[in-house]
Amino acid sequence: MACCRIEQSAADVQQLDALAALIEQAQTIAICAHTKPDGDALGSGLALSMIISHLWPDKMVTNLLADNEDIPDMYRFLPKSDTLVQPATYTQDPDLFIMVDLAYPARLNEAQPIFERARKRATVDHHPADTPVGDVCFSRPEAAAAGVLVAQFALYKKVPLTPQMATCLMCALVTDTGSFQYQNANTEAFTIASILVEAGANPAEISLQVYQSQSLAYLRLKSLVMGRISIFDKGRVAYSYATEEDFARCAVLPDQAEGLIDMVRSVAGTQVALFLKQVDKHVVRGNLRSKSDIDISGVARELGGGGHKAAAGFTFNGTIDEALSSALPKLHVLFEEGL
Repeated sequence: MACCRIEQSAADVQQLDALAALIEQAQTIAICAHTKPDGDALGSGLALSMIISHLWPDKMVTNLLADNEDIPDMYRFLPKSDTLVQPATYTQDPDLFIMVDLAYPARLNEAQPIFERARKRATVDHHPADTPVGDVCFSRPEAAAAGVLVAQFALYKKVPLTPQMATCLMCALVTDTGSFQYQNANTEAFTIASILVEAGANPAEISLQVYQSQSLAYLRLKSLVMGRISIFDKGRVAYSYATEEDFARCAVLPDQAEGLIDMVRSVAGTQVALFLKQVDKHVVRGNLRSKSDIDISGVARELGGGGHKAAAGFTFNGTIDEALSSALPKLHVLFEEGL
């Protein structure tokens, strides 16, 4: 077990104390991340539940999913992932609902009614937001992952980090930093990662599970997407897509295509990557990544989504061609404005 301290700002201490007070006052607690959860969403939520159970063993803590469907196979290795509960089976009115890795309740999807009927609400998140949500909102947009904030809470409360906690938090960090390749992989991220390794996290095993255990079906889909990569705006933008037919043909679910944006991002000379996946006849989900100082979060917001400066996403009502026709000109404007 490992337990050490990191520097906390006065504002952070105030929010951490307020979060701890809310937890202390609650008996039933629901923790939930965003719809279509990624490694940060799942790892942060699971770790937070373990931390709360360590500090307050009498609390009834439930890890909720935002959707009434199973998590992606690549994350089933996470400790306690078998305890995740689908919202349709959760009938309580929790004393406290903690949103993790999202800024807006609409992204709770099927779990939003549970959020609405909770007595108290809190947010632990690293996404920029116009308006704080909840009775307590512990938010730091400069943090590399929500897992950083959960680790910060554990270290502030002097919780001895177990290998299980560390594994979940390291998964959060690894996935949200693109294996520490994205611009958000800052000094704090590496400091937390070092603490987690000391506590028993195995980065090699996490990378093996998340990135190096791909099915043959997924690799066939990857080949299709790779063959479609195109460039736009003098080579500054690379983009590709996957259709409903592609997913059916390769026997892959759209939610299993999470990492394909990184392949598009790898094209030499490009500054922005765009990947689109058709999840329904008239619904397209888009991922945006920036390799430079270009801030793509505004484009994502214009398209109905949001995110960070270098990593953002959106859901578009229409076809892939319509999504491209809308997104590419907006990306061109970024370069024209020099933003």
